[in-house]
Amino acid sequence: MAEMHTPYSSLKRLLSFLNGFLAISGVILIGLGAYVKFRGAVLTRVLGLSSAYLLHVGYLCLVMGCITVLLVFARWYGATKESRGTLLFCFLCMVVILIMEITVATVVLAFLPIVEEMALEHNFVTLRRNYSGYNAPDDYSTEWNLVMENLKCCGVKNYTDFSGSSFEMMTGHTYPRSCCKSFRTVACDGHNVSIGVIHQEGCFPKLLKITRTQSFNLIGGTLGAAVMQLPGILATLLLFVKLG
Repeated sequence: MAEMHTPYSSLKRLLSFLNGFLAISGVILIGLGAYVKFRGAVLTRVLGLSSAYLLHVGYLCLVMGCITVLLVFARWYGATKESRGTLLFCFLCMVVILIMEITVATVVLAFLPIVEEMALEHNFVTLRRNYSGYNAPDDYSTEWNLVMENLKCCGVKNYTDFSGSSFEMMTGHTYPRSCCKSFRTVACDGHNVSIGVIHQEGCFPKLLKITRTQSFNLIGGTLGAAVMQLPGILATLLLFVKLG
């Protein structure tokens, strides 16, 4: 009851209320990191360095989310005990996280046009040089097989990407089995390119769509978390000053 009559009781209750928003923002960041890491990560990985920034940003979101959740408890302790040192520490950490969230949104927004403009030709050349076949043991071929089967597509632009490629030179086939609508059928012989046998559309537009979706989710999620944290940052600073 004594705390209810202190000069800082209303501000401390406000800070406790805003702690809920801080916790939600931390969960949002953790969710964004998990989303990028596990949803479509293998599919976008075949784009190489042009989309690697998404995975790095995903890990960064996980770290920021975990730190944000820990700050909830630290800020609660600082407000309850009226510890200026703890409140200052929380304020500085939250400002750093806020800056990082804005930076993440900016970086993702800046890199997206690069993926769209530069990745097509890079992946076309890389596929023709490095893809080895449906049962090839290397990671590159395995990931491309997974992409073509899951997204129901063939090659980067279309099935003609394999013409004159190292894959055709090694196997004598025009396309791999992963391009087939059903690779168990006799018609899936590596030469029959009819529309009823293989997927005619290339994988790049579908991969680009996944990358765009992940990018916009990251931008919206990080900026949303920043907006939710801003009132708590200001309240923390205000209580720190009042306790001085």
